[in-house]
Order: sequence, then structure tokens, then C-alpha cells
Amino acid sequence: MKQSDWDLDLRDGEAGESKLAELLRMDTIEVKTDRRWKDTGNLYIETDCWSDVRQEWYWSGITVTKATHWSFVLEDILITVPTDKIKLAVKTYGIFKEMNRPEYSTKGYLITVDNLCRVAFV
Repeated sequence: MKQSDWDLDLRDGEAGESKLAELLRMDTIEVKTDRRWKDTGNLYIETDCWSDVRQEWYWSGITVTKATHWSFVLEDILITVPTDKIKLAVKTYGIFKEMNRPEYSTKGYLITVDNLCRVAFV
């Protein structure tokens, strides 16, 4: 008869709880939602924004963020990734996209959730 590993499971569980508490205490998390990710399979990572006042593009989003982590709220799922890993994922797998909308034009990159996770968990 195999003995229970409850003591090891408890230790792993407590370590996980500590990591979660640490993440929740971060004051430099940028939180993003993406209404279309479920239909497209992609997240949009903004890098530039158009200024109607200055009539020029300026850096925004991941290019200028001071946050150490970004969290993506995807319905009932929360994915929190270090900013440097997002930048690496965009560089490795990102597909450039210009969003020309009358109210708010941006440039950025599309990246699948799978590819973001592929880089984030290495």
C-alpha cells in the first residue's frame, strides 16, 4: 500500500499560495482585457498610438509601460506575465497590425494565447 504524499502536496500548495500572494501585492501590474480574443485566438499588444492633436504616432502600450507584469483577463481566466516575456513573445511570434479606427488608431502586434504562454513559461 502506497503512503500518502500529503506533506509534499501541502508544501507545494503553500508555496503556490505564497507566490499568488506575492503577485497580488505587486503594484506594477497593467491589466488588459481583449473582447475579441475568444473569436480570433489572439491578444493585441499595443505599441503606438495616433495623436490627432500632434498629427503623429507616439509610443504607447508595451513600448512605454513601467509595469513589471501584465495581466490579461480572459473571461474567468487570468494570465499574468512578466513584461519582458511579453516583449520577447511579441518579438518572436507577433504579427504586426495597424488598427485604423476614427476614434482611436493604434499599432501593435497580434499574438496567440498559446504563443504568449509558450514564451512565458520557459
